[in-house]
Amino acid sequence: MTETVSGKALQKWRTWAITLANNNNVDPYEVDWLLQGLTTLTNTTLTLETYLTQQSISIKVSLSALTEKWQQRISDHTPVQYLTGETPWRDLTLTVTPDVLIPRPETELIIDIVQQLVNESPIKEQLLSGHWADVGTGSGAIALSLAKTFPHTSIHAIDISKAALTVAKQNAKKNNITQNLHFHQGSWLTPLDSLKESSSKQSSSKQFLTGIVSNPPYIPSKTVLTLDPKITNHEPHLALDGGPDGLQAINTLIQTSIHYLIPGGLWLIELMTGQAQTVSTLLKLQGSYTHITIHPDLSGRDRFVSARKSF
Repeated sequence: MTETVSGKALQKWRTWAITLANNNNVDPYEVDWLLQGLTTLTNTTLTLETYLTQQSISIKVSLSALTEKWQQRISDHTPVQYLTGETPWRDLTLTVTPDVLIPRPETELIIDIVQQLVNESPIKEQLLSGHWADVGTGSGAIALSLAKTFPHTSIHAIDISKAALTVAKQNAKKNNITQNLHFHQGSWLTPLDSLKESSSKQSSSKQFLTGIVSNPPYIPSKTVLTLDPKITNHEPHLALDGGPDGLQAINTLIQTSIHYLIPGGLWLIELMTGQAQTVSTLLKLQGSYTHITIHPDLSGRDRFVSARKSF
């Protein structure tokens, strides 16, 4: 139930919350993230404080409940995105719960890289109308963006977590992206075993995917426990923990993807800084990939690796 609060009352609360943030080494800008998620105020309105003269501002919770949420952020390190229940990502608004990893801004670039790779591909037309898989879809961020960017494709969103798929399905409906989006529960690509490329001459062939995209778990197990408490204590370790060296999930995708990708099909993942060269080497050693390329994020850090399945 939506409530209202005056601009003066909200300013008093905001001043208190910012002071509490500064006293606890929390970025005070997170106060405004919380307010933007729970009120009708924008970043500009908050920065310029033009809301001060407003007599009635819509807010999703009471001021006392807002105070409880901010104290959760301070004392329990609960991420603001979980407190508001949603986060913006590219041109989407995504529901997020502790069942899914919070989509990061750096991951947004993966969609731009996909577009570039498609335009450069010798099988561009097939890529624009084929089947794609988002492995470990979580909130559905990548799958939804792929489905929106390539409306004539079929996007298969896969996750081993039933709870995560529930969130992803909610986001598909929330953003009105359902026509070319399919959800599958299971480990890695195995839920797609029953699907075959209709034009395949061998009925037993699994090779029907034109592209595989993933933001898999890539953080070494021991490192997960040393991350910021708001990550370690709240985000699902299933989506973070990549095994002893952080490469367990990635190597699984390298070895299994070739059985699903058509010749010329695209393979693209996100990874941790420092892993790109190793992953490139693993792709070369596998022997079925070409055009192996490392892509930096907007900060210049090696963040993604792409490849094509050889013809």
